[in-house]
Amino acid sequence: MTSPQDTLATWLAEEAAVRARLLPVGITPFSDVQPRTGLQLLQGMLNGELPPSPIGRTLDFILVEAREGHVVFQGAPSDAHLNPMGSVHGGWFATLLDSALGCAVHTKLPQGRAYTTTDLSVKMLKAITPKVQRVRAIGEIIHCGRQLASAQARLVGPDGTLYAHATTTCFVFDLPGQPKP
Repeated sequence: MTSPQDTLATWLAEEAAVRARLLPVGITPFSDVQPRTGLQLLQGMLNGELPPSPIGRTLDFILVEAREGHVVFQGAPSDAHLNPMGSVHGGWFATLLDSALGCAVHTKLPQGRAYTTTDLSVKMLKAITPKVQRVRAIGEIIHCGRQLASAQARLVGPDGTLYAHATTTCFVFDLPGQPKP
């Protein structure tokens, strides 16, 4: 069994490896989005071919893994994310989970398709305090159809603590300029 300290060390090493490849934060030009599948887009970010989105810099989290139907974001809660009671604000939980949920859906989308969140349900189970150095939002696809997709995600610490879980439904649509099937 791996100790929480060993898990954290592994997480930090994986994060450092991803950060070493990252381009500066930015918006990927539509001309680079359009010809890629959702999975290719996310893997392009991980491989340093495309910039990560600005929200990750703002809230200090990054994508560390993406494969079909599965993504992992890692976040570093800090004092900047605290609510007046001294624990991490629920909006930070929700944004990290929403990113994992949406990107899990994105991994299933073919070229020329996109999504938008129609609903997000977050259940916060335990407060994150400044003592928690990293958490991971693990998103997994439940279903991806022509117009609707759903996913689930868990927010966990290196010791296995479940801080929150969430579900989403996303509307799937054609990107502008795509031929209709």
